[in-house]
Amino acid sequence: MNVYVRELVSALAQAGIECTTFTRADRADLPAEVMVEPGHRVVHIEAGPHNLPKEALADITDQFRLGVLEWIDRNEKPDIIHANYWLSGVVGHQLKHDLDVPFVSTFHTLARVKAEGGDPEPAWRDRAEAEIVNCADAICVSCIEEEDQFRRHYGDPQGRIEIIAPGVEHAFFAPGDQEGARRALGFDLDRPQLLFVGRIQPLKGPDVAIRALAELGRPDADLVIVGGASGSDGNGETARAHALVDELGLHDRVRFVEPQPHHILSTYYRAADVVLAPSRSESFGLVALEAAACGIPVVASAVGGLLSLIDDYRTGRLIEGRDPVDYARAVAEILDDPALCTSMGTAAVERSRRYTWGFAAARLRRLYSDLTVRELVVCQ
Repeated sequence: MNVYVRELVSALAQAGIECTTFTRADRADLPAEVMVEPGHRVVHIEAGPHNLPKEALADITDQFRLGVLEWIDRNEKPDIIHANYWLSGVVGHQLKHDLDVPFVSTFHTLARVKAEGGDPEPAWRDRAEAEIVNCADAICVSCIEEEDQFRRHYGDPQGRIEIIAPGVEHAFFAPGDQEGARRALGFDLDRPQLLFVGRIQPLKGPDVAIRALAELGRPDADLVIVGGASGSDGNGETARAHALVDELGLHDRVRFVEPQPHHILSTYYRAADVVLAPSRSESFGLVALEAAACGIPVVASAVGGLLSLIDDYRTGRLIEGRDPVDYARAVAEILDDPALCTSMGTAAVERSRRYTWGFAAARLRRLYSDLTVRELVVCQ
């Protein structure tokens, strides 16, 4: 989500829209404001202790809102409030009433969708999201599949639903030399490399990726997991992932890598033969798009936005359910057929070119312009 916000706001600024991103200060040495680029400023709001855990952020949303309002009082009133994620949506909903301006929400994940995939959220989050839905002037989704999910859970909202597909920075994420990438990362040049990129949490399915390696029947294949702990039990989930590797006797074939700077991920993608994305739910799937832009086939769960990103059997594989055997079978098909792997990679690159941040910003700019001349949705 951080990548999404940064890249989309950058594209909006380049399109001539003055943007201010408000984010909570999470350490003491942060400047109050940073001009990231012409037209894009980041403001750090003091709200709660700097080391506040994610699970406690809901308790300081009003502090955050007041900090935003103080900054606006000293500067200028915005034309639009656009919230990303439900916590920001809680703040954005109130700011709409404080400032009497249109309110746009991009949830990225919804409690009701996560519950479908086996990851229930607290009831108070679901209530908060329903309140946001009832007052938002527009709700942005990433693809038609996410729109269908939304309507299935909430029906037709008062505001409009707009599809704003994320983009990929093709200057960074593009096909490259696999051998060079492997040398740079210290990978074995001759062993097949599977790659998982994402948070170490059940939602993203790192356990499925590990078990798929065990089921693959290819002792010459390795798995690289790039990502860190997430959530209240993040350290526990990481420990369980390591324990699963040991249980399956894969400690020499699975490498855990700490989260990497975004632009460095392209080297990891290029070094891989196949990228695994076994998420329980996925509003879009930026990892799958970035891998595709680098020409790497993706084997992913057939959920959410992954359905729109991957053309089954042409750019990668979509797997129904979460059986590691099915993932292993799909990976083996690709590894055992170099011509198929090459053709999938070529088709994936071509498909990825549909997605650019500039196009996303252009759609969002039209939405903003339209909302500023419409009557605001009345909160229910």
